[in-house]
Amino acid sequence: MWLWYSWQSAAVVNDDGDVLDIEFNNARFSVHAAKDRLQLVANGHMPPEAVVLSERFPDAKPTAHGSDELPDFDLPQPTDDQIEIADQAALLLAKEGVAVSAADPNRRLEHLLRASEELRTLHLTMEARLIEWVGLFLPSARFDSNRSQVASQVQDVDSLSEFAALLDVEDAYEQPSEPEWKALHDWAEMVSNQGRQLDRLEHAIRLSAQNHLPSTSMLVGPLLAARLCVEAHGRSRLARLPSGTVQVLGAEKAFFSHLRSGTAPPKHGHIFMHPWISRSPRWVRGKIARMLASKISIAARIDAFEGTPLTKEDVDQVEARVEAIRKEFSKPPGR
Repeated sequence: MWLWYSWQSAAVVNDDGDVLDIEFNNARFSVHAAKDRLQLVANGHMPPEAVVLSERFPDAKPTAHGSDELPDFDLPQPTDDQIEIADQAALLLAKEGVAVSAADPNRRLEHLLRASEELRTLHLTMEARLIEWVGLFLPSARFDSNRSQVASQVQDVDSLSEFAALLDVEDAYEQPSEPEWKALHDWAEMVSNQGRQLDRLEHAIRLSAQNHLPSTSMLVGPLLAARLCVEAHGRSRLARLPSGTVQVLGAEKAFFSHLRSGTAPPKHGHIFMHPWISRSPRWVRGKIARMLASKISIAARIDAFEGTPLTKEDVDQVEARVEAIRKEFSKPPGR
């Protein structure tokens, strides 16, 4: 026995398709009233008509309109006016859904992070091109310690000779032509602007992550917290993941290679970026990553379920645990 329902009617049907009872509302709904009923059904709740029938037939299995489980029977049909109102309500509901989706902090954080990654890739490529270009004219110049400053320095000078004097190196054997210098100068200006854009993007990521993931940001920093959230496809899913999965987020290729080929399993993914792991000896990184992943899982659940945020004292305790692991395993294991 089935309890079929839609946004304005309900019916109890047996396995043979016989309608045992029916309730429907032929009133003229407003668009907002119809929208509320459509939203009610979409959220898995029953309209008042179905509630009445469920009390009469407690053994009937509730099934919303559109299910393939039901036998064929004559469905209660809405009036023409109700169909028109329902169409308008569905359109209003769709608009609200788009607005809610656009306001989703998970998706906004993903756009910020992906934009930052794409811009950084482009920026590093263009910066490398600039340094190689300048190096053709000034082969004695060395940019190992100040690569990030080259663009702004070239942008601020009026000639290559002035830049050579700034670096205190020999001037170019052959000077670039005026059009080539203009192209080189414009290239440096673009690279410099990209650096400033990257700074603004990362500042926005930090603010968004601290607001959306306060405990996780406190524990591992807002940039890493944002990356883990995006990799997990949202804060609520990150909170549901086991700590072992959090530990290897970002190392999916290595993990599936382990499953296919039997290579060594990865010990860490994105969390390797944290200095507690990256600056630790190789033989203790896995232990610290496992411990830190469990703490991140707890922090993510605090964020998702709006618990009391972690404090600096909580983070200090985790850092003390990291130091304890480093001391306990100060020497590499014997082979």
